[in-house]
Amino acid sequence: MTWAPQDTQATNMPGMPAMAQAYARWVNSRGGIDGHHLRVLTCNERNDSVTAQQCAQRAVDSGAVAVVGSYSQFGRSFMSPLEIKGIPFIGGYGASDEEFASPLSYPVNGGQASLLAGNGRQLARDCKRVALVRPDTLQGDQMPALLNSGLQSGHRHPADDIRAPEDGTDYTPEVARALDGVGADPAAYGTADAGGAADGSCVAASLGDHTDAFFDSFRRLQEDSPKVRIASVLGSVGQSLVNRTGGTSGPLEGAFLTGWYPVASDARWEPMRKVIHDHAFGDNRIDPADQGVQTTWIAYTVLRALIEQLDDEGTADITSHALQRTLDRGDRAIDTGGLTPKLRWRDDDMLAVQDFPRIVNAMVTYQAVRGGQLVAAKEGFVNVTKTLEQRHTDT
Repeated sequence: MTWAPQDTQATNMPGMPAMAQAYARWVNSRGGIDGHHLRVLTCNERNDSVTAQQCAQRAVDSGAVAVVGSYSQFGRSFMSPLEIKGIPFIGGYGASDEEFASPLSYPVNGGQASLLAGNGRQLARDCKRVALVRPDTLQGDQMPALLNSGLQSGHRHPADDIRAPEDGTDYTPEVARALDGVGADPAAYGTADAGGAADGSCVAASLGDHTDAFFDSFRRLQEDSPKVRIASVLGSVGQSLVNRTGGTSGPLEGAFLTGWYPVASDARWEPMRKVIHDHAFGDNRIDPADQGVQTTWIAYTVLRALIEQLDDEGTADITSHALQRTLDRGDRAIDTGGLTPKLRWRDDDMLAVQDFPRIVNAMVTYQAVRGGQLVAAKEGFVNVTKTLEQRHTDT
């Protein structure tokens, strides 16, 4: 099963179940995974804790052998039914703490924690003052400490914490508070031009689907304010948002962005793009540059490798228990085609990150908007493991 919220007033991830269905059509057109037909169930999680639990219970009742590549903030609701039945949760989006704590969870990325810690490190080079605009939710409450861990690793002061409604349509008050928080006074703090001034002022926003509304308000107020650099994380900002907000002439030109994976134009995504082209039938829910779609592709790549490994071992039935046993044993590291480091989830592979003990991959990528396009700002991956570990040492 793959679930994600769709048609809600907050964050929506319709591309994740759509990608799962396209993946199934692709492998089944080739005879399945080592001859096993892949049946994918989907569920609209609706950004609701009760519905998230219902999706998990439907996975249990339907005999799903795994939940793969899904998004939900309500880990407390959905993990319990899966744990009771021993159903592994493979490659979730990383939107809930339970994904990095449950022994039945096998994350493929470092979740929100690595993105924000990485974004803080990325900003520390060019930003003297930073304001963070984030949702006024339990999930949002974790964001400042994570961003600050990265800023502090670069010897910068903690960011101003600006709470905002998760489902807002006009963020003018929050923009004004953010600009005030970073001083927005060139005499005192300098400005951050496109080249990046070492003493610049920067505003980071991470509001999911409503980040575009924030930057719309930001653009209007910027006309009367000194130019400040902006930043976000992939998932809140993507190429489609850059295009919608004016490309090279929009507020996102020059923005700092942190993601989990290589930039969407990287050749390593070509197999996924071909599957989307050949088997998604023009489904406009699937954006190959979306991190939810990318995470789902990687999660199903992991599932495929596990099933092939079980077949090599002569396992007759593909069951949730067999998958869990293979994941825990970790005899072979799983190659995702260079989209992540090779993955496995043995005890020795878990990173020593308090609050997120199941993280096995704390790599991020630095990207930027240049000429209206998302491009790599730094080649290769950046490891933020020590930044995450240091977060608790300093507090």
